[in-house]
Amino acid sequence: MATTEYNTGFDDAQSVNNSPRDNFIYKDISLYFTRNPVTSDVTIVTDIQDIKRAVRHIVLLNPGEKPFHPEIGTGVRAALFQNFTAPIKALLSSRIQEQLRKYESRIEVTNVSINDNLDNNEMSCKIEFNIRNAPQQTEEVDIFLQRIR
Repeated sequence: MATTEYNTGFDDAQSVNNSPRDNFIYKDISLYFTRNPVTSDVTIVTDIQDIKRAVRHIVLLNPGEKPFHPEIGTGVRAALFQNFTAPIKALLSSRIQEQLRKYESRIEVTNVSINDNLDNNEMSCKIEFNIRNAPQQTEEVDIFLQRIR
């Protein structure tokens, strides 16, 4: 019995891999649902962009907002209605670190800094993290929250 070997011209998963760090690539659909001009399909978000979007999503969730998982959420939006004191900032920072440690296993958080503007009820949160597959590369996500009413 003869075996047929197919040669695609690519080794392993290099044909779809845009990342130099690993053969596995993180992919998700774009939440803007824009159309890919080549394939006419929904555009995809890959690697760092996907991870940053997941981090932002976890931080902005309030406890109880995710169906069937009331434990997920940091409650940073509720903090806009409180006085920003050092203990509140420390509590928010530890909540963010804990939630990301539990629910985003692709990263390791290195620093969370929270700055406030008391006069305008604004808060900015800067999260620095390393991706577990590429620990030498530090990424950051900046989240700006402002009370509207």
